[in-house]
This record gives sequence, structure tokens and C-alpha cells, in this order.
Amino acid sequence: MKLCCLCKLFNISLITLKNKNTQISPKEGWQVYSSAQDPDGRCICTVVAPEQNLCSRDAKSRQLRQLLEKVQNMSQSIEVLNLRTQRDFQYVLKMETQMKGLKAKFRQIEDDRKTLMTKHFQELKEKMDELLPLIPVLEQYKTDAKLITQFKEEIRNLSAVLTGIQEEIGAYDYEELHQRVLSLETRLRDCMKKLTCGKLMKITGPVTVKTSGTRFGAWMTDPLASEKNNRVWYMDSYTNNKIVREYKSIADFVSGAESRTYNLPFKWAGTNHVVYNGSLYFNKYQSNIIIKYSFDMGRVLAQRSLEYAGFHNVYPYTWGGFSDIDLMADEIGLWAVYATNQNAGNIVISQLNQDTLEVMKSWSTGYPKRSAGESFMICGTLYVTNSHLTGAKVYYSYSTKTSTYEYTDIPFHNQYFHISMLDYNARDRALYAWNNGHQVLFNVTLFHIIKTEDDT
Repeated sequence: MKLCCLCKLFNISLITLKNKNTQISPKEGWQVYSSAQDPDGRCICTVVAPEQNLCSRDAKSRQLRQLLEKVQNMSQSIEVLNLRTQRDFQYVLKMETQMKGLKAKFRQIEDDRKTLMTKHFQELKEKMDELLPLIPVLEQYKTDAKLITQFKEEIRNLSAVLTGIQEEIGAYDYEELHQRVLSLETRLRDCMKKLTCGKLMKITGPVTVKTSGTRFGAWMTDPLASEKNNRVWYMDSYTNNKIVREYKSIADFVSGAESRTYNLPFKWAGTNHVVYNGSLYFNKYQSNIIIKYSFDMGRVLAQRSLEYAGFHNVYPYTWGGFSDIDLMADEIGLWAVYATNQNAGNIVISQLNQDTLEVMKSWSTGYPKRSAGESFMICGTLYVTNSHLTGAKVYYSYSTKTSTYEYTDIPFHNQYFHISMLDYNARDRALYAWNNGHQVLFNVTLFHIIKTEDDT
């Protein structure tokens, strides 16, 4: 019948319901009973067909045409909806690709940012590592406890912040944190200025600054230089050399960027030289003569024989190397440590006039010079190590203030197994050492008493 052809044209299946339970009367004309969609996406309509004698060109036929038009419109709407859905799906796929690309770019930006920030915060961390050794010193202060507790808390807070930032870079503003570190450092330096001389309690480290030169040598900075003057002087070997190399800073020293060289008028003996207030003090080779050489003027300002002092490996330290006469400086002034026959080869301490090199006062100890690995002065007290090899420790001390001695037990890490130079720098509060061709620094912990305005 014609109706079937129309249904096939619009993908409509006709089902004549003859079930007696169906409540729709055939005389009422064509009626939609249900609609569905097959697996191929076609619309399937189920209608109730009227009796055969009603399929004529009357009102029922018009109803059929109207029904077919509605079905056609529905099919077109579905097609439009399908096209729109396909378009939206393609748009979503495109956006997903773009989002993935943006995500990768953001990840790259974040990685680059972390690399940059990590560098900045590592610098701050190194700054904090320089401040952290002050904590055990502050813990020993018995006065001004409230101020010290506050400093300790701030240091710990900053350390915690830095640790947190390393785990989650970017959580804090770099400049703000940098200012906090600088402020704390300034306050700590102000506190350190109030400190009187202290007693050596501990040696930590070392920090390896550079590896260069032979097994024996000396490197140093001037303890009386201003804070902006960080020149480094370098003297390789313990004999047969007259060349002193100068660097404008530790950084230049590490990179090898020399600023100047000095050709001394005499060869030096040993490695126990010292730079003090702009001049180099050293022992002239094969003699007990002390030389004062001005770097700024480029000439010898003074020289004097150290009376009765042994030289040329008569009374050296345990490692030899013409280390008979050791020149050093501390918070009090310039010193010479040596041995004499008159003192049975035991150590003699002499305080020197820095201008004329005259001996102002001397102290005779009972410690054999040949049994000492190295020695250094801190606040007028001489500290002597028992060896230059592995296992060395500060074993003996002599106070020039009280003219008394004591045996100590302060170990330190001889990382490269052979120390040929060990000197204290009062400005840096550190020990400079030449450790088997490595230039290293040790931190020292001193027991201090804080000066207050009420002290007389």
C-alpha cells in the first residue's frame, strides 16, 4: 500500500496492532503508538493503522500527511542535532589537545622557574650555613638570654623556611627573605662586637675552598682589613720561593683570577707567615730573621733577628719544612712561636711590636716544639696540636694572660691527612689551613662573655 512506501521513505516501520487489549480505535485514523532508534541511528515509529476501508482521501488522509510531515521534521532535527554534536565533539578534541600543550608549556615554565629560584635560594642557604655555627656559641652566653633566644628562634625559623622553600619553590618572595637574612646577619655581627675574648671549645669543618699548589704552602687574609677588603694572599711551598700571589676576593682566588704578584727580596722559610694590617711578616730563609714587607709600598719596612730562636729545621713542627718560627696574629696583636736551646727545645711565645718587630714580652712553656703538629693563637692563648696527620687534635694550651697551661682534647677533621699550615683569623673567627694541597677553612666555637653597658 502507498502508506508503506512513505514509511520506508522516512525509515518508519508500520505495525498494525490487532491486539484486543489495545485501547486505540482503528476508526480514529493513523495514530503514533511509540518511537525508537535502531543501532544504525534510524528513527523507528510504531503506529496504529486504521481499518482498510478508512484509507481514503478524507480527513484521515490529511491527518496522515500531517503526521508524516512531523516525523520528517523530527528526522531533520535529529540530523541537525547529530551534526552539531559531531562539531562540538571535534571542538572538544581540539581544545583537549590545546590544553595538553598549555599544560606542557606551564610545566616547562615551572621547571625553569624552579631552576632559577633554586639557585637563589641555594645562595641563601649557604649564607645561613655560615650563620648556623654561631648557634652553639650563642647557647653558651649566660647574659642577655632574652636576646639570644630571639636570635636562635629567628635562625631556626629562617632555616625552616629555606627547607620548606627547597621542597616547594616559590612559596616566599626571594627579596623579602634575602632582606631578613641580611638583617639577621647585621644584628648578629653587632652582637659579636660585644663579645670579649673567648676560650676555644670546638672546631668544625673543614670547608674546602680550593685545591691547588704543592703539599705545603700558606694562604691568608688580613684580620685588620675592612669588611669590604677581602684580599687573599697565596704562598706556595715552604722554601725556594719569593712569589706572593694576590687575589681581590675569595671568589677570585677560587677562579684563579690574580690581581697582582709580589716578588719578595728574600726567600721565605716554612709556611707560617701572616698578613697583618697590610703587611706580610715572614721568616727569612736559613735565618731567624723576621721580615716585615708592605704590600702597598712594595718594600721591606723592618727586619729583626729573633734572639736564640732555632731555625732551618732545628726546632720545626712534626712535619719539618723549616717550620721553626711561626708568626701569627689574634685579637691582641702580633706573635712569634718558636723554640730555643735555653728553653730545652720547648715552645717560647713572644709578643711582637708590629712596627719595629721588637719582642715586648715572652713566655716559656714546657711543651716540646718538635712534638707539636701546628699551633695558633686565639685571644692571647696558644693552642697546640699533637700531630699534623690523621687523628690530630688540640692537645695543649697556654694562656699568656695567666701564664698557665692545661691539656685539652679538642679533635678536628684532618680531611686530607697532612696539615702544613694552621692559623687563626680574628676577623673571620676561623682557622685557615693548608691541607695536603687543599686550601680549607675550619669554624671555631669559643666560649664568650657578652659585655654589657653595666660592666666596668
